[in-house]
Amino acid sequence: MPIVAKLDEYGKGAWLAFAVLGFIVWWPLGLATLVFLFGSGRMGYGCGRERYEHRMSRLQDKMERLRERMGGGQPGSFGGGFGGWGRGPSSGNRAFDEYRQETLRRLEEEQREFQDFLGKLRMAKDKAEFDQFMAQRRSGGDESPAPNA
Repeated sequence: MPIVAKLDEYGKGAWLAFAVLGFIVWWPLGLATLVFLFGSGRMGYGCGRERYEHRMSRLQDKMERLRERMGGGQPGSFGGGFGGWGRGPSSGNRAFDEYRQETLRRLEEEQREFQDFLGKLRMAKDKAEFDQFMAQRRSGGDESPAPNA
């Protein structure tokens, strides 16, 4: 589709103008353009796995910036006894430093819990998809026998 490639070169503005012109000329054309834009991910981050991966990469970038700001160094370093955060520079205020260390420890714990939750969620989704596949296979009859290995 040469028109799609041309509009992609110009960006989102060209796609919006095309959709508006489509509505002006014939409303189903404008509606079809909008459906295509959102379905193909040209107006957002799409749906499903790409959107999840984009959000996770943004979260990781934010965590790395926070680590750098707090003086934690490399993301994988285990300094200071609190995971990968390190002790960081002292502010000169002992109460604040203790509060900061406690907050960082809590953030790491929450992040670890969230990662565990995501792992369980992925496993449950995989199991549900597998169960659905097996149910469809059973209900579809035995037209195609399973290959013997």
